[in-house]
Amino acid sequence: MFTGKYTVYSRSKARVTQEQESTLCIMVMAALQQVQEPELHKDLVTLNMVRDVSINEGTVSFTVVLTTPACPMRTQIEQEARAAVLKLPGVKQVTVNFASQVRADNRIAGKLDVPIKNIVAVASGKGGVGKTTVAVNLAVALAQMGARVGILDADIYGPNVPMMLGLSEMPEPQNEKMVPPTAYGVEVMSIGFLVPEGEALIWRGPMLHSAIRQLLTDVAWSHLDYLIVDLPPGTGDAQLSLAQLVPLTGGIIVTTPQAVALADAMRGITAFQRLEVPVMGIIENMAGEVFGVGGGEQAAARLGVSFLGRIFLDPSIREGGDAGKPEVAFRPDSEQARSFQAVARRVAAQVSLLNAERPAAPRVPITLDTSVS
Repeated sequence: MFTGKYTVYSRSKARVTQEQESTLCIMVMAALQQVQEPELHKDLVTLNMVRDVSINEGTVSFTVVLTTPACPMRTQIEQEARAAVLKLPGVKQVTVNFASQVRADNRIAGKLDVPIKNIVAVASGKGGVGKTTVAVNLAVALAQMGARVGILDADIYGPNVPMMLGLSEMPEPQNEKMVPPTAYGVEVMSIGFLVPEGEALIWRGPMLHSAIRQLLTDVAWSHLDYLIVDLPPGTGDAQLSLAQLVPLTGGIIVTTPQAVALADAMRGITAFQRLEVPVMGIIENMAGEVFGVGGGEQAAARLGVSFLGRIFLDPSIREGGDAGKPEVAFRPDSEQARSFQAVARRVAAQVSLLNAERPAAPRVPITLDTSVS
């Protein structure tokens, strides 16, 4: 059912009856009902993605509200929507505008009081595969596309997110909450801000659980579309604590292409599955002559999960990470940056798909006390 706005203009607006207005709008909406959102596999009208229909002497305009500003299918939707409406009699021109409204994982608000719509965990079966580099560039790429993004560095063994984003300290707390600094449009919180540089953290069990909870709830986050969580490598207490604290929208595994890394990646996927975290897919990092090409894609096919993309090994990524300059920000036209951007679009699409498949949040029944005292 169409719930958006529409406006009809003509040379003599007084002559246009309400019935004519409704007929014109119904024809446009019927045409758009033939256009499917390519990944959600439902039409734009059923998904309530069409707003503000305007008809003015042969010119039709309307707004399509995407489920993410990083929508990888935007061009296809625009082309198909325009073509569908141009088939209508009397329509000479069609203007398709876009807005975005990221869908929320409604389970999060029921578990934690945080202004975060979606939480995406980035993990690896072992260290040394470039997991943090991927997490940082993924967060910055989503922010560049217009999303509101934060990154939580929960890697207690190597909290390197601040260094990779050129940060060294937090602002002063406000209202008894930590204030996350911002870099490249991304809000940042890290265990690295809370301990002296170079100090080893030997946290397990309740201590680690409490620390992760504080980094989620005792922070003055803005209203975020996505929180990217950089987990420690392996399948230890941090993964368990995070999954117990808050529903994770999905998990991503980062691996290098060689066989030994892929075996560990499979263990990481198994850990997500046992914790009932949806596996969004595998990212193959550091591909090229040194580690090979294609192993991550083959593992994704074997395990029946999505292959989110491949990043080729390049010295500029390492240099940028050391200098606090993410590849997508400082070399946005490089092959590696374009690969990170493509991964970000696929991740955003996976989030939209997962949220569309989840049941709506249960409605809390309201009981009225009608007794008279």
